[in-house]
Amino acid sequence: MTLVRDTATLLGRSLRHVTRSVDTIITTTLIPIVFMLIFVYVFGGAIETGSGPYVSYMLPGILLMTVASGIAYTSYRLFGDIQNGIFERFQSMPIARSSVLWAHVLTSMIANAVSLVVVVLVALAMGFRSGAGLTAWLAAVGILLLLTLALTWTAVIPGLTAKTPDGASAFGYPLLFLPFVSSAFVPTDTMPGPLRAFAEHQPVTSIVDALRALFAQQPVGDDIWTALAWCTGILIAAYAGAVTLYRRRLS
Repeated sequence: MTLVRDTATLLGRSLRHVTRSVDTIITTTLIPIVFMLIFVYVFGGAIETGSGPYVSYMLPGILLMTVASGIAYTSYRLFGDIQNGIFERFQSMPIARSSVLWAHVLTSMIANAVSLVVVVLVALAMGFRSGAGLTAWLAAVGILLLLTLALTWTAVIPGLTAKTPDGASAFGYPLLFLPFVSSAFVPTDTMPGPLRAFAEHQPVTSIVDALRALFAQQPVGDDIWTALAWCTGILIAAYAGAVTLYRRRLS
């Protein structure tokens, strides 16, 4: 229970810092919304994706970009605590050691959940519609939360090892561009051979395809299991790496 109590206390502190940084919240949410506006209203008419509005086709990819945009600040906040000496101060206090990391991780989960809701609301205003039932929506939310958790623990690693603030925050930005080489915005069969092979076998495509099928009330096939396998594998590897680095830093 000590871990839960200490994590809750540090989580409250971290959330207060997030709410005071309005520019961070706006930037995290604004980037994927701008991409969505550009793709729908500038490129959407030129991209053939079958029936239905283009915003419904590309929303899953935008949701992944929202998560990628948000986790960059997890690395930055953790790096800031280390550089400001707050990290060492916490370690000198009688608290559960792992509560420091869990507070940052849970803060990322909450902040990203808020951003995802905002993006979905904007997509609804732009014409996104889904007849998915409660089970399909719960499955989609579960995939997004699992992905957010996996990428957040991945973001902890540069937060612990970066030498500069730019190095810590830059981690998430390459992830913003991974959806462009996937089925997020255009069908993979329109891509040249080698690029198509990469796009069809990278994690973003299976996650996007699973979310798209859930929203459209279509059979998900093996995509959902592939997506869950990718998210779980990334989570296990990232958690193990982050905990190992954290213990070395404490020793």
